[in-house]
Amino acid sequence: MVMNDDYRRYELKRLLEELGKYQGYGTNLISLYIPGNADIGDILNQLRQEYSVAQNIKSKQVRKGVMSAIESIIGRLKYYKRAPPNGLAVFSGEVIVGPNKTDFVTYVIELPEPLNFSIYHCDSKFYIEPLKELLREKEVYGLITLDRKEAAIGVLRGRRLDVIATFESRVPGKHRQGGQSSRRFERLIEQAAHEFFKKVADEAAKVFLNEPELKGIFIGGPGPTKEYFVKQGYLHPNLKDKVLGVLDTGYADDYGLRELVEKISETVEELKISREKKTVNEFIATALKPSTASKVVYGYKQVLEALRNGIVGKVLVSEGLRKDVIIHRCPSCGYEELEIKEVDESADQKSCPTCGVPMEQRREDLVQYVGKLAEETGAEMVMISTDSDEGVMFLRTFGGLGAYLRYSY
Repeated sequence: MVMNDDYRRYELKRLLEELGKYQGYGTNLISLYIPGNADIGDILNQLRQEYSVAQNIKSKQVRKGVMSAIESIIGRLKYYKRAPPNGLAVFSGEVIVGPNKTDFVTYVIELPEPLNFSIYHCDSKFYIEPLKELLREKEVYGLITLDRKEAAIGVLRGRRLDVIATFESRVPGKHRQGGQSSRRFERLIEQAAHEFFKKVADEAAKVFLNEPELKGIFIGGPGPTKEYFVKQGYLHPNLKDKVLGVLDTGYADDYGLRELVEKISETVEELKISREKKTVNEFIATALKPSTASKVVYGYKQVLEALRNGIVGKVLVSEGLRKDVIIHRCPSCGYEELEIKEVDESADQKSCPTCGVPMEQRREDLVQYVGKLAEETGAEMVMISTDSDEGVMFLRTFGGLGAYLRYSY
């Protein structure tokens, strides 16, 4: 399967959601972070030392829990000679799953980005902050829209727009009467405008200078105010060289920020949001055009059938898709039937339509099942966020699942 980085991030994000829900007792849950290319023999020796220390824990329950977790980790790591280039994260321990009910879990994760430090951590919760840091969006742009009446500041993180602040100015309108009074009033207007632009620039500095991944700034708004704001040097000196574009928008408020994102996505093709908008719009156009509609399929059962038949070239999957697939399989003749259910929805027992034998059930997350089928058949898998308007439309209109076929059928 040709899998983009967004799918790996999606899998890690879902795993973090699961790990974050787990609760242990005392300090029995172990989180272990291993840097890239580390000698696993050294890590195993450290774990054996921790095992010896754990024998001195006073609480019998916690002592047993920690020792069991270390044993499980050692059992998983012994198959490695060295850590993968980006490193490993390992989580193990007995977790509470209900009243007087526990379950033992162990996860070994090959990291999507390089890790250069080592951590051994025991607590009642898994320590997942380093993984959250790996998921932090690296494509960040600052956004400003303004005119003399209002302004807004936002941050574009990948495909998500965060509106940080909005402003309304107190700059009065033009004075229509002439004479000395008019000139004095014009000076007051310009002074008020100056103070407003300075206020916007100061707030932008507070926001953007605290964004370590900031790649650039786009400025928008109606009329010539935005150009004046840039040319007069209101921006902080460390931000001036980061201005990548000054674009026209119809509004200067938070709606203007959304307009600005649209303008940027049309002109800067390498942005994540640009690629996503193009991907979704192309799929919609292909699906709606009679002469090309046979090149795509959508609908859960239709896409799964095409994947199982090996005729999908590229599959689009929404990150907002939260469904399970129930695989009903006859243990006698091997007949299989798929059923889509909500995450918490139960599935009825079925009998094989061929031989009448009660069918076995297996439940899987739909997105992960699609990923498995894509890997088996060599299909490209593209994740679509719910941060863009197009991404939301894809989820609502097509159910969050669609595919391009290798050939029409």
